[in-house]
Amino acid sequence: MKTRITELLEIKYPIIQGGMAWVAEHNLASAVSEAGGLGLIGAGGAPAEFIREQIQKVKEATDKPFGVNLMLMNPEADDIARIIVEEGVKVVTTGAGNPGKYMAMWKEAGVKVIPVVASVAMAKMMERGGADAVVAEGMESGGHIGSATTMTLVPQVVDAVTIPVIAAGGIADGRGFAASIMLGAEAVQMGTRFVVAKESIVHENYKKKVIGAKDIDSEVTGTSHGHPVRQIRNNMTREYVKLEKEGAPFEELEKLTLGALRKAVVEGDTVNGTLMAGQIAGLVKKEQTCAEMIQEIMAEAEKLLNR
Repeated sequence: MKTRITELLEIKYPIIQGGMAWVAEHNLASAVSEAGGLGLIGAGGAPAEFIREQIQKVKEATDKPFGVNLMLMNPEADDIARIIVEEGVKVVTTGAGNPGKYMAMWKEAGVKVIPVVASVAMAKMMERGGADAVVAEGMESGGHIGSATTMTLVPQVVDAVTIPVIAAGGIADGRGFAASIMLGAEAVQMGTRFVVAKESIVHENYKKKVIGAKDIDSEVTGTSHGHPVRQIRNNMTREYVKLEKEGAPFEELEKLTLGALRKAVVEGDTVNGTLMAGQIAGLVKKEQTCAEMIQEIMAEAEKLLNR
């Protein structure tokens, strides 16, 4: 399937793997890219030199295009932005801020810049700033979320900008892919489905929680301080929501989540860890290789779109 995104990024399929902190490392990124999608290394809050190592490991594993997701609030964002250029990475997606200060450097190096946006206003601003495409991410997604749904956000962003739009949030199969194309998107970005990939380093306990999730099992924390995060409900989220209702200060709430994502991903702590996952987790029913996932999604989507 050819779209402006497949041509821009030189990939076979218009499927991008989300840049999830702790989850999106070299094993997953290289497997997605090798399968014909675009794999991403999620910088999260990681040190710059660790990201350089991850980039080099992906380059050893595949000669296909891949990218880095730069969380702009990372204390070492300036260094990571420079490493992306030094290591010849061709694609960068950005979150949690405006990548404007790096745009000239990246453009000069031929890096394709794709910010993640949660509103039409942000999409327009990114296009004016020189972005090559945008990811319009709805609140159904796992992790940090905005307030608009994918169904409402994507078509409005498509109408507002001339650059290609990638749909994200609540997409896990060929039906979600086909729906996104009908809304005007030219690719999809998926996170939750790739969490349970065989190549994903996520702890088996975490994977089992995603595979066993029901439609009502996700919960949003952080609404009281303006940084909402979607994850699978557990003891930690219940305690967090209870404290929020009682008006607990941000510092007290932060103690609950400090290191909680690492606890879930690396240690398999499903009780007090942060099990980031989107509302679509209820649709994710099995562990597969990245290649199997992408082939299955594309086959189902093509059948539906050809109808």
